[in-house]
Amino acid sequence: FCFLHGFDAEEDLVGSLASMSTNERIKAIQKMPETMRKKREIRNKVLKEITKKSRHRGAQCTQCLQGAAVSFRRFGNTLSEYFHQLRLWHKTLKIIGAEFGTSVLSYFVFLKWLLNLNIFSFLINFGFITIPQFLAAEPNNLSFTGLELFTGAGYFQQTVLYYGFYTNATISKVENGPSYNMQLAYIFTVGIYFVICFLILLFSMAKFFSRNINPQTFSVNASKLLCTWDFNITNEKAVKLQQKNLHTQIKEGLTEVNKEVQNFSAMERVVRIATHLLAWLASLGTAVAACAGVYFLSINNLELFMKGYRNDLESQTAMLVLPVIVSLFNTLIPFFFSWLGHLEKFQTPGQHIYVTITRNTILKMSIVGILCYYWLNIVATSESQCWETLVGQDIYRLVLVDFIFCLLGSFFGEFLRRIIGTTVCMNLGLPEFDIGRNVLDLIYAQTLTWIGILFSPLLPGIQMIAFFIVFFVKKVSLIRNCQPPRKVWRTAQMMTSFIFLLFCPSFLGVLSVIGVTVWRLKPSEECGPFRGLSSMYAAVDEWIQILESYTASKWVAWIYHNLISSELFFFILSSILLIITYLYWQIIQGRKTMTELLRKQINN
Repeated sequence: FCFLHGFDAEEDLVGSLASMSTNERIKAIQKMPETMRKKREIRNKVLKEITKKSRHRGAQCTQCLQGAAVSFRRFGNTLSEYFHQLRLWHKTLKIIGAEFGTSVLSYFVFLKWLLNLNIFSFLINFGFITIPQFLAAEPNNLSFTGLELFTGAGYFQQTVLYYGFYTNATISKVENGPSYNMQLAYIFTVGIYFVICFLILLFSMAKFFSRNINPQTFSVNASKLLCTWDFNITNEKAVKLQQKNLHTQIKEGLTEVNKEVQNFSAMERVVRIATHLLAWLASLGTAVAACAGVYFLSINNLELFMKGYRNDLESQTAMLVLPVIVSLFNTLIPFFFSWLGHLEKFQTPGQHIYVTITRNTILKMSIVGILCYYWLNIVATSESQCWETLVGQDIYRLVLVDFIFCLLGSFFGEFLRRIIGTTVCMNLGLPEFDIGRNVLDLIYAQTLTWIGILFSPLLPGIQMIAFFIVFFVKKVSLIRNCQPPRKVWRTAQMMTSFIFLLFCPSFLGVLSVIGVTVWRLKPSEECGPFRGLSSMYAAVDEWIQILESYTASKWVAWIYHNLISSELFFFILSSILLIITYLYWQIIQGRKTMTELLRKQINN
């Protein structure tokens, strides 16, 4: 690179670049081993030289256009870099990854992913369901006391927050003008939203799986040290952050390479197996006891609610008993599961986290299953005037109380634990961030939100605010109260596992609940957009019958009868998908075999 240091040499370089075509000149400047500032200086000198050499007017216009194109491209690149830095919590995630490793970072990436999903959900429901309802809304005559923020009852019953407030009429502000069918808008918005969620989850799983299933085998050799540094970084803080990040990645890679296989004696194996069995029996027994308690409490809760109360304070307090008990179970029992995991002494932190996540999944999904049975088989058949609104209020209270307990868990589980570990019992030290417990809290909250969308369309907006606050609370608690994992390890497929757990059993279970509600349950007679119908789906059947009377719309009816409602069509479609899946599986097996052969050749 010595030819760049002389003025004459620089003039020759500028002259040679000026004689090139636009594409060749851009590629030549990009390949120069210089800083971005130096490259910009060279490019500006080349443009001046080109302008100076232009003799003819036509040539001058051409060069002006080229200069404008370069300037526009430069402006676009600068704007792109600016927006890249403005991405939600971009810097925060880099700091967490550098300080605590990819295992803790995966939780915050998952939380950010869920936040974006709820923003999308809120915009869809608000745009297609809530805004049209505002046009036909009647005034709310109930008084607001402030307790409704905790119970979701009272004043909120006559607002767009709940299903029962929405009209079943066709909204039209102009006579003989365009109309808006609220029944079709409600069911199609919810249905299309779940189809989009299904595709988002499916493609997200595929993306993370393809990114992590075949991790780089050279992550810890010399290329990690020599080829990953970004020489464009000049800011001192950014340099230190990049150094920490690279240091953490190298430690995680070395941990995988230096992983020791422990050999246990026969007696030690028997003791370990017995410990695992006892831990699983204790965890499953605890989950069964919690589900039984939730079931009997929910039955009692409905009886108290149907009887009525002497005063509002008693009524509001009784409404919060069920969500508080459920949140207590979901908060305290996972700490017991984490303690069991420490007793079992797993060989790797990954095993501990995955086992803890499995136990928490069984607990939380079982409790959600009991609540869904209570809502669909007991509340839906009760003498309530609007059972859908009752279900929506229950879910609202569960989401709100779960959010409060999540914040309290950070305070008692991390802040007080740090105080005890640094002042009272010094041997405990600083706590580690419990990834399994915190991830299952997010999945549980998102599951409630999905179930509640049908009964409370604005619930994603509430969950969006909750996740936003949780991110900052967890970030502050992590940085101030927690220490990095004692055993550093690389989580190649952690995010894939989180999305998979969100998909199954959470999302698939929610689809079952929504399907039963839409196809089998009879809507309330006095509230909601589907009042007077045998089921919510009956609104679609009536719409199809109306379309059959119009010649121009018969093709829609034909598609509905012969494709959408045809079992044969879905059987053929499922067979084709299975065949395609099998072919792709065979292709993957062949690529794995080829990869193994290439690795053997590299070793040879």
